[in-house]
Amino acid sequence: MMILRWFCSRTVRQAVDLRKHVWRLTQAQRDLLSPRAVEALAVAAVPLQTALQTGAGRDVLHTRMTELEAAANRWLKPYPHANYRENVEVILVAAVVALAIRTFFLQPMKIPTGSMQPTLYGVTAYNLENQPAADWPSPLARWMEAWLYGTSYYHVVAKSEGELREIEAPRRVLPFIKKQRFLVGDTWYTIWLPPANLPARGLVPADQLLFVHAHLQAGRIYHAGEDLIKLKVVTGDHLFVNRMTYNFRHPQRGEIVIFETRGINKLPADTYYIKRLVALGNDRVRIGNDQHLIINGQRLDANTPHFENIYNFAPEPKEYAYFGHVNGLIGERFHSPGMAELFPGETREFTVRSNHFLVMGDNTMNSYDSRYWGDFPQEKVIGKAGFIYWPLSSRFGWAYR
Repeated sequence: MMILRWFCSRTVRQAVDLRKHVWRLTQAQRDLLSPRAVEALAVAAVPLQTALQTGAGRDVLHTRMTELEAAANRWLKPYPHANYRENVEVILVAAVVALAIRTFFLQPMKIPTGSMQPTLYGVTAYNLENQPAADWPSPLARWMEAWLYGTSYYHVVAKSEGELREIEAPRRVLPFIKKQRFLVGDTWYTIWLPPANLPARGLVPADQLLFVHAHLQAGRIYHAGEDLIKLKVVTGDHLFVNRMTYNFRHPQRGEIVIFETRGINKLPADTYYIKRLVALGNDRVRIGNDQHLIINGQRLDANTPHFENIYNFAPEPKEYAYFGHVNGLIGERFHSPGMAELFPGETREFTVRSNHFLVMGDNTMNSYDSRYWGDFPQEKVIGKAGFIYWPLSSRFGWAYR
């Protein structure tokens, strides 16, 4: 009955809130209040509680609320800057809740590289130097694409004749704003918000990859009005890491897992990798020359759960497309970077240590994974790939596999 009255009567809700508020302040100040004050506040709350339990009318509740408020004003100690304190308290509670969610349930993550493409995308760059000017998006269209699809356009036109002479490193000018300058002839050009984590190109420094993808060449003479940079860059997928599921069950073969790299041989410390789990503890693993994994003598194929897309590939490698898994021999045939040190051919077998995992990227022609640095302890796994919340691509939600 009390619950029904709470829903139907605003006065009842106010009375309940007042009683709880006075009780909370009394508990917070208990070490500062005298025993007499604590007792007086407890006694003053009884009439209001009784009125609520007996279903007293609005006038009675208003009277009892006024009495309790008077007692609170008399005995409770005032807080200096009460409004500020209350706002800070709300902010701190919200921060604690957010940190708890991030630690135990959902942790946001940005895919940094293209090692899981085309399942999950890292930053990708497309050169538009041959695209007609009429097809270049309008400013409004570029703004919409940036917010909805994570797409940025970089277009720089030469103001005078000259050749590329210098490229500066990106420099931060505001907390979230960077700029990068480069010199062509005697003219400096500025790029605002240069993209990070562009796909690697050999031994080129990371802060110069933008210019490599734009085909800007040192020593070439550029003429006034000629495009220096005409590039489209799409940000990597942003997803939530599901940190809860593996508290109730073990990871399964084929699932996309996120793990910390600290303490893993040949990997940078204090970062996270995302790969597909392909083998569990004590599994015997080979990579056939047909680009299929062989686990404990059993060949995985497109009928294996979680590998349906991995083994549905064309005979020739194509950028941003599936190509199975390659060993060192196949990698050399297609000029792969050579990240299959532990699997030089289909006869080499690798046995995963007990309580360890073996992982590989879906972009097998360009993935730094367990083919090179081996297995790692299973406790390094922090969760599995969850909901993609941005950008709004075909992979949005749980559309990826």
